[in-house]
Amino acid sequence: MFSRAFLRSRTAAARAAQRASAPTAAARRTFAAEAGEAAKATSNKALPLALALAAVGAGGYYWSTTKYADLGKQLAEKKAAAAPKEPLDYKKVAADIADLLDADYEDGSYGPILVRLAWHASGTYAKGEGNGGSNGATMRFHAESSDGANNGLNIARDLLEPIKAKYPEISYADLWTLAGVVAIKELGGPSIPWRSGRSDAPDESACPPQGRLPDASKDQKHVRDVFYRMGFDDREIVALLGAHALGRCHTDRSGYSGPWTFSPTMLTNDYYKLLLSETWQKKKWDGPLQYEDKKTKSLMMLPSDMAMLWDSKFKVYVKEFAADEAVFFDAFASAFGKLLELGVKFPETSETITL
Repeated sequence: MFSRAFLRSRTAAARAAQRASAPTAAARRTFAAEAGEAAKATSNKALPLALALAAVGAGGYYWSTTKYADLGKQLAEKKAAAAPKEPLDYKKVAADIADLLDADYEDGSYGPILVRLAWHASGTYAKGEGNGGSNGATMRFHAESSDGANNGLNIARDLLEPIKAKYPEISYADLWTLAGVVAIKELGGPSIPWRSGRSDAPDESACPPQGRLPDASKDQKHVRDVFYRMGFDDREIVALLGAHALGRCHTDRSGYSGPWTFSPTMLTNDYYKLLLSETWQKKKWDGPLQYEDKKTKSLMMLPSDMAMLWDSKFKVYVKEFAADEAVFFDAFASAFGKLLELGVKFPETSETITL
């Protein structure tokens, strides 16, 4: 009895002591709440810090990867610039020019006006002054394009702009002269060796004075003055005028009207044949003096063309070229190639092609 009573008393006393020393349920809930709030506060404070650290890390990663990407791009660009470039394939350029010729344009081809562009861009050369000519492509500037002799040539220049955009390495001076050579070949004429290496002038200060191109209203003295200035002799002069077999005159450009031959998109020796075989009379009209064939009244000759007949020295070569087209082609190819190179100092890297 005693022992069980003692044990019960000790057990009860122990339980009372445990209850006294243990926190109450309310205290436990309060403690738990405070602990939770503290943990939450700690978590709330830690989260922005963690996010900030993550952002810094991400920013650092982005900066470093971007930096190295930019550096890699710069190194690649430098390497590409330092690497030897593929030389421009001028025959490909020529092929693309040829594709432009046949079009819904007068007489069915842009060829004649491209020949005129190359001719006029080159025909300003003055041997004595050492300036003018195809180098510089100065017809890009108003000081030269506004010369009345160049009226309408904006059509040819604009036509070649897509070629320039496709091959930006080629200068306008090279492009215009190459277009003339291509047109001659495509219109049935001879192959003319062409050299690259012309450069473009930066501004119109390089433009030659106006009035250097032939005036169609003048006589043989004027014709000789213009061509002798460039360094041509009488035979070369007559050969170059054979280009009048191509194209036609326009009242809104030169003031004159009509074609020289019955086949204005084919380079032949018909210009010389017609000069000799047809009877030429003054055209009765309100325009400037020009001549028409008596038979059909559909062809025309300019006063400067008639000078080829009226001058005995010029007429010798008219007869020579009328008699043999191959002889004319040889003389024309030589004179036209010379015209395109007047005043040009070609670099050592210059390339010659023959179509």
